[in-house]
Amino acid sequence: MQYIMTVFWSVVLVTMLNYVVSSVQNVEFVFINGIIMSIPVAIMVLIIAAIIPEEPTAKAHH
Repeated sequence: MQYIMTVFWSVVLVTMLNYVVSSVQNVEFVFINGIIMSIPVAIMVLIIAAIIPEEPTAKAHH
């Protein structure tokens, strides 16, 4: 479920960004470009989530 939601939100957010940028630059909005770019973004998010440790850090006693 984690992977499905990551891909879903990646598609939504990257496509929205694609729409806004294409509107600002006054160029044609191409939906498939947002889909294509969202896959590497989802992969990068999953890699970063795998690298970051899940356990809390130990508190240093001074």
